[in-house]
Amino acid sequence: MLRRKMLPLGFPVTMPGHLDRSKPMRARRPVAVPAAASLAAARAGGDRRVTLADIAAGCGVSRSTVSLVLGRSPLVHAETRAKVQAELDRQGYVYHRGAASLRSRASNAVALVINDLSNPFFAEFAGGVDAALADAGYVMLLGSSGESPERQQAVLASLMEHDPAAVILSPAEHSEPAPLHRLVGAHTPVLVFNRALDEGAGAGPRAGAGDGWDFLALDNRRGARLATGHLLEQGHRAIAFFGGHRDSSSCGERRAGYHDALAAAGIAPDPAWLVECAPTRLEAARQAGALFARDPAPTAAVCYNDAVALGLMSGLAARGRRAGVDFALTGFDDIPEAAVSAPPLTTIAVAPRERGMQAARLVLERLADPQRATHAARTLVADARLVVRASSLVAPRDADPHRHPHQAREPAA
Repeated sequence: MLRRKMLPLGFPVTMPGHLDRSKPMRARRPVAVPAAASLAAARAGGDRRVTLADIAAGCGVSRSTVSLVLGRSPLVHAETRAKVQAELDRQGYVYHRGAASLRSRASNAVALVINDLSNPFFAEFAGGVDAALADAGYVMLLGSSGESPERQQAVLASLMEHDPAAVILSPAEHSEPAPLHRLVGAHTPVLVFNRALDEGAGAGPRAGAGDGWDFLALDNRRGARLATGHLLEQGHRAIAFFGGHRDSSSCGERRAGYHDALAAAGIAPDPAWLVECAPTRLEAARQAGALFARDPAPTAAVCYNDAVALGLMSGLAARGRRAGVDFALTGFDDIPEAAVSAPPLTTIAVAPRERGMQAARLVLERLADPQRATHAARTLVADARLVVRASSLVAPRDADPHRHPHQAREPAA
């Protein structure tokens, strides 16, 4: 027969009847119940993980309140939050975020896919994204497409396996929207940065924009118009547009701004002044000779971006020319190196770090909006401003090689 007994500490224990004696057994030892300190010691020794229930019991709140504190909910009073945090620290609680995500089906990660990891602009941009996400309790997952749509699909597919809460995409050239939509799905917010998704041959600049997703653009056309106008003010008339690929939407917009300024000055550019190359420093240095392949050679250049401008400076130096002395040039982006190059680079400032922070905040706004799926996609255009430095402050000189030997024309290729 089984009978229930109460131990001195009030815990019921079921005991066999033949052990339930009316008289105390000689030398019977009291049953020990582990105290809180003993449990803490056991946990410190690695016996088990600290749980939400342990924290709740330790500071006298509910388990759900502890969960709200861990999730950084604004619903918890500051005093209660401080008390729970102190108990978390005291017991050495480690938040298992992966398990929490599985329970809530919510991710604290945002994927960022950029098109050129070697471009300092994107280092600044990614730094801004990361800073804004960190302030909101999110982390950044980073991938680079290397300007390849195929690589972009592979990188994005890998990042999507981590179930990011949102995606920020600076597209590779010729990125088609349909495969991206299939990969990301309809429920993950996406922000497209600067380049429109490929809208097909013949469409105007920014015609496709984000293709149903939010789109954050730079004011490419106005920026290039400002840079070209500045060179015109220095007296230049033979002005090249150097770098980038014309079928990239951002390059197309910058070329359009360049044409706007020349047209306003009554100048029709020579097609030879439009020099294409990959938007990298190395390729720009290699292609510098294309500017001087025929007469009349340009005396100034609007460069697609700062990396191209810095590469062109090197290419000019290799040919006995010096930016800011006998050739004027401008960049676009205002990366940190632009201010300290030799000579310092005139450029169009678009604040890449601030643009990264803006992009992150835009996707966070989407995540905070429970009705986001019903709201139309937004297009925002970030301002661009001219920053004048020494690389462009030179007027065109007489091209006579006898008066200016360093300006002798290179033979045609």
